[in-house]
Amino acid sequence: MKYYILVGEASGDLHGANLMKSLLKEDPKADIRFWGGDLMQEVGGTLVKHYKERAFMGFVEVLLNLRKILGMMSFCKKDIANFKPDVILFIDNSGFNLRIAKWAKQQGFKTNYYISPQVWASRAGRVADIKRDIDAMFVILPFEKEFYQKYNYDVNFVGHPLIDGIEGREQVDETLFRITHDLGQKDIIALLPGSRKQEITKMLSVMLSLVDDFSDYQFVIGGAPSQPYEFYKTIIGDKNVKFINNKTYDLLSISNTALVGSGTATLETALFKVPQVVCYKGSKISYQIAKRIITLEYISLVNLIMNKEVVKELIQDDFTKENLSIELKRILEPEQRNKLFLDYFDLEQILGGKGASEKTAKLIVDGLTS
Repeated sequence: MKYYILVGEASGDLHGANLMKSLLKEDPKADIRFWGGDLMQEVGGTLVKHYKERAFMGFVEVLLNLRKILGMMSFCKKDIANFKPDVILFIDNSGFNLRIAKWAKQQGFKTNYYISPQVWASRAGRVADIKRDIDAMFVILPFEKEFYQKYNYDVNFVGHPLIDGIEGREQVDETLFRITHDLGQKDIIALLPGSRKQEITKMLSVMLSLVDDFSDYQFVIGGAPSQPYEFYKTIIGDKNVKFINNKTYDLLSISNTALVGSGTATLETALFKVPQVVCYKGSKISYQIAKRIITLEYISLVNLIMNKEVVKELIQDDFTKENLSIELKRILEPEQRNKLFLDYFDLEQILGGKGASEKTAKLIVDGLTS
């Protein structure tokens, strides 16, 4: 079969790569063409465009790059039409993917979606478009199946792919890792400010403002593969902090605590059982727009899944050096850490165990061959 996969960011590249591996087990002769990243490219197939070319964050940034985005959409449609896939697989990235899905369905292509758009967070009216344009939806959060049932749309809950990625990784030799990256012996506080330039710029400087006040700890920035060290260096300046690029899982596996930008990294940090403070700061305009359309009580996946405040969220004006310092001190205390560990254990049970990629690949191939 011929598969066309559309991914728009680093986390999607990870999930896309694992899905591709599982598809090739189910369909060894699969012909895969994709928009993705380095991880997907390592699996095989044909890379059409790298997600770095369209990593735009927030309403303002999208508007400023609208002509470029529309050009990419036009190119994508032509490329799909030339390839004539048996199925198009959309992974997250709803702004781009749902527009392509509408066109693809009109052209008669089979459409599958893995990792649902967050319609439960805002603009639930999009469910009508999803029902119209997506033949099969595979969701990774347990509450999503119940959400879609309210709209009479039957979806498949397959579990969360992060569990597979974390459990299947090669274990890190902490002593060797510390020596290799000159980390010394202090307990590590990981800084994970996100993968896009806009969010890194707004959050990393505040995170770094704590370095001098917590001198008993080694601060280490987990660099995103999409950004060069030179970009981080302009923000780091002369701060006593280490930088490790594209080794987030290895870093989390030996970290004591973490300061984390909102997004998938909050869930990854929880699955590594690392106490964390969740941070978010966007442009003022983007934040004001988001505040008016997002209906959720929390922004982190950890709190959303658990339906309570497990980890502290410092959002926009609350994200200050003073507040961050208070919350970091709190999660360094044994009592709060023990409480977090128990909540993290419950979280993992709710997520449904291993095998998300395998379950999804089997459902996709069965849908093509039945």
